[in-house]
Amino acid sequence: MAHKERKEQFQTDSGINIEANYEAVNMNEKPGAFPFTRGVHEGMYRSRLWTMRQYAGFSTAEASNERYHYLLKNGVSGLSVAFDLPTQIGYDSDHELSEGEVGKVGVAIDSIKDMETLFKGIQLQNVSTSMTINATGFILLSFYVALARRQGADLSKISGTIQNDILKEYAARGTYIYPPQPSMKIITDIFEYCSKELPKWNTISISGYHIREAGSTAVQELAFTLANGKAYLLAALEKGLDINVFAKRLSFFFNAHNNFFEEAAKFRAARRMWAKMVKSLGATEERAMKLRFHTQTGGSTLTAQQPMNNIVRVSLQALSAVLGGTQSLHTNGFDEALSLPTESAAKLALRTQQIIAHESGVTDTVDPLAGSFFVENLTNEIEAKAWEYIEKIDAMGGAVKAIEEGYIQEEIARSAYDYQKNIESAEKMIVGVNSFEEEEQNDTPIFRVDDSIRKVQIEKLKALKSERDNEKVQAYLKTLDQKAKAGENIMPTVIEAVDNYATLGEISDCLRAIHGEYIA
Repeated sequence: MAHKERKEQFQTDSGINIEANYEAVNMNEKPGAFPFTRGVHEGMYRSRLWTMRQYAGFSTAEASNERYHYLLKNGVSGLSVAFDLPTQIGYDSDHELSEGEVGKVGVAIDSIKDMETLFKGIQLQNVSTSMTINATGFILLSFYVALARRQGADLSKISGTIQNDILKEYAARGTYIYPPQPSMKIITDIFEYCSKELPKWNTISISGYHIREAGSTAVQELAFTLANGKAYLLAALEKGLDINVFAKRLSFFFNAHNNFFEEAAKFRAARRMWAKMVKSLGATEERAMKLRFHTQTGGSTLTAQQPMNNIVRVSLQALSAVLGGTQSLHTNGFDEALSLPTESAAKLALRTQQIIAHESGVTDTVDPLAGSFFVENLTNEIEAKAWEYIEKIDAMGGAVKAIEEGYIQEEIARSAYDYQKNIESAEKMIVGVNSFEEEEQNDTPIFRVDDSIRKVQIEKLKALKSERDNEKVQAYLKTLDQKAKAGENIMPTVIEAVDNYATLGEISDCLRAIHGEYIA
């Protein structure tokens, strides 16, 4: 075996030996080899399990830091940070539009001081961190880099991911700031900077998750995500970047929904399609053609009715992601249709992953669904239908054009309408919602974030601005203005600005003055 395995021998409970790989009749594709249908690594989970992440962030940096230490203590192998809406759309906590939203759906991060608190007691060189941030992704990455430098970390060893996928924001989610073209420029600035300074950092997580949450089908999620991925590839190539270098650091983020076999087949088809796409654009190194992805179980599938049923939904969705070959996984808490997850719900969600990994036996062989007539056919069908969508988008001029013309948004909206109509007519059964209903008194504990959080953040900002060198901050903002107008890479300047206590809102506003705001 070329790959090192987790243990010397893999057996069933009856003592039957399990091979690393089973080859079906007429199946020529090998795990870890182009086009990677069966997995991006030869040994897959026999060599190394997926990264177990639990998405967390709420209230203040202090409160979120406590949750991270709790999760690390309970066995997560990577952190995943949720930011509040003001942070996502470039407003400091003291901005009038931040009122009522500070710390609610994620943690409030206004400055590097908040970032220091968020990761207090955590060495960034020793942990992989995923940050769900898009329009302000370049600023949050700058906070992270500046903090890593303060910790004395070797930047070449820093690992993690910023979501940084602005195209799906226009299509499905809405936390954009600038118009598409300047947004794409910022993204390619990140590609360029990280390829030189942060070689282990995943510079983008091209996200189908939110496309699916907005109501798309599995085929649409795959097609629109890969179409967006192609747009990022082309933008980077146009900037003169080497596809064999930057493509290695692109990652993906998919949804694991309810239809078990369709989801597993979707993940297999995604790898095959991406490998073909990247190769067609000139990549010659196989590592650049590998689609590596994070999965999160389907938030929109969680029900407020009979919420304990969500434990079963999440377990099946997580299993489909594992059988589909995910590199990283977040499992939702059963209570997330009601509130942010409580500590106990988050721990149970993590234990779900650990049980799949260590008790189920599904990690003992590579691609255990391979050779199934149903799964192989479903993989082929999903791929064929997704290519049809991509060809339509290419004919329009690519994903950016298709989004600007509203095509992708309309397709998602149509699918969402059909899905909801089928639920309301009970053609599609949702247990506890339109079938097997019962009168119940919901006594599930609710996690609430106090509105006083904004006052805390405002006081922190006041103290920061009174203590920092404001002239130096203004000088950095002026340099940022000049670099952005000249079309130069803004990342080094943003990193220096945040290291000298410029806030997220100040940097966002500097670029707002140049690029304006996108109106859908």
